[in-house]
Amino acid sequence: MSGGQGARGGPGASAGGEFRVYALRYARRDALRGEHFLGHDGRAGEPHPTAYYTWLAVSDRHTVVVDTGISRARAAKIDGLDYLASPAETMAELGVPADAVDHVVLTHLHYDHTGTAREFGSARYVLQRAELDYWTGPWARRVARERWLMDEDDVAHLRAAEKDGRMDLLDGDAELVPGLSVHLVGGHTAGTQVVRIRTARGHVVIASDASHFYENIEADRPFPILHSMTGMYGAFDRINELADGPHLVVAGHDPEVLTRFPPLNEALSGRVVVIAG
Repeated sequence: MSGGQGARGGPGASAGGEFRVYALRYARRDALRGEHFLGHDGRAGEPHPTAYYTWLAVSDRHTVVVDTGISRARAAKIDGLDYLASPAETMAELGVPADAVDHVVLTHLHYDHTGTAREFGSARYVLQRAELDYWTGPWARRVARERWLMDEDDVAHLRAAEKDGRMDLLDGDAELVPGLSVHLVGGHTAGTQVVRIRTARGHVVIASDASHFYENIEADRPFPILHSMTGMYGAFDRINELADGPHLVVAGHDPEVLTRFPPLNEALSGRVVVIAG
């Protein structure tokens, strides 16, 4: 239950309205450095694995999921993807049922961030209007290299939720609930947003794909899939402004997340880490 003590040492309520924040790894894939950095790199052929996460934030009043990962059906069609468990399945192991989630923040509309949104049937979806407008407008249909990144069924579900009054379409920064806000940064996509969360450790920023890997933001090297190069550099700056230190930035696809932050418990080692408890 939202705010309750979870199974096997899972999330419970936090004091003073602050959030406890967890990264849930649901999949992994082998990849190369050349896939993850814009421009020539003499080390492009070196292994550089990708981790896939969703994020869970729990306070004494709210349970928020940031991004919803890849659906199991689509994951089965991706060569080399090791799918560990759906985000909702992992949350259930933590004692947090999907219907306890009151907000789902979608940082952007790429398929690996929207794939299980429909499983959170009690939640309000939060998305930037610029993101939805781009993917449902004329430009995305013409930019053929990007079409595979958006799942038509996922977006159709979200548009139906909008008609049902379950979507908050934003035009910039907003506080969703006390202690948790979203911030439009763009760069990776037209309407990429990051999430700032107040915790006992300070303000955490879930960068998601505004910085796929720590090396992107720390070495000032953009990821190659981008909507605006200058926008991505600006996103790096905004992330650093919003976080209470670089140790509270959470990269979107970096296996290092699993070593920079402690595991929740032994049973979920390699799958769930505590960003701030």
